[in-house]
Amino acid sequence: MVATLVIFLREGVEASMIVAILLAYLNRSGQRRYFRDIYIGVGSALLLATAGGVAAYLTISQYDGTRVQTIFETCTYLVAAAVLTYMTFWMRNHARSLTTELRSKIDAAVDGRARRSLFLLAFQAVGREGLETVVFTLAIFFTGRTEGSVGTRGAALGAAVGLAVALAIAFSIYRLGHQLNFRVFFATVGGLLMIFAAGLLVDAIQNLQQLGWVRVATHPLWHSGTFINEDSAPGDILHSFFGYSQSPTVLQGVVYVLYVVVVLGLYFRASGRSGRARGAKRSAT
Repeated sequence: MVATLVIFLREGVEASMIVAILLAYLNRSGQRRYFRDIYIGVGSALLLATAGGVAAYLTISQYDGTRVQTIFETCTYLVAAAVLTYMTFWMRNHARSLTTELRSKIDAAVDGRARRSLFLLAFQAVGREGLETVVFTLAIFFTGRTEGSVGTRGAALGAAVGLAVALAIAFSIYRLGHQLNFRVFFATVGGLLMIFAAGLLVDAIQNLQQLGWVRVATHPLWHSGTFINEDSAPGDILHSFFGYSQSPTVLQGVVYVLYVVVVLGLYFRASGRSGRARGAKRSAT
């Protein structure tokens, strides 16, 4: 539940921010007649992402308990962890220039009087967030499904709550005029999501070892199921978000620690450096 809540909150805020930039710029430039193209692009992107995610989930469900399911889930975990890491660093580096980039694309589309271009702009911008969300959600649902229907229902509830909070934030910002420090928001949520990515890597390593594709460092580090069982509610939360395992192997432990220390260290070091640079620039002006 916690993982899907954070993911849908983060992706929902980012998607709503992109749509708001598009609509606000069109409104200020007297081009409200193009709102319809933006709405159609957003709706089409969400519909396609949702349909693709449902189709993928139903397809792989037919292979429940088989080797094919394990292979597909392993690929999903690896792709989700890679995309999470990449998009978190990308947003940190491009958050400040995102508005300028979108405005220049709008100008190019409007100058050419190409309504299809505005549709494609909205479709591409929101579709990217939708595709990322689908990949992350599939990874979480597969994890939850192996832990029973309770885990799956919890993931669905977390997604609904996260999306609702994201929409409430968007309404508060763009309708009521409240402010949100996007740099702090994305830095904080980005750090949480990379911890989640470390957990996905641990799940992928576990599957690879079960498949027999990785045969090194398979000895368990500990057995903590007596204290916190993965099938319990606390164990489910710890596993789905932090990658907790009641019997992790040596390789799982090494991969988790290396990822958290190296990637999070690079992320927050770069975030702190960029924040100090902006502060120095404001002081100079």
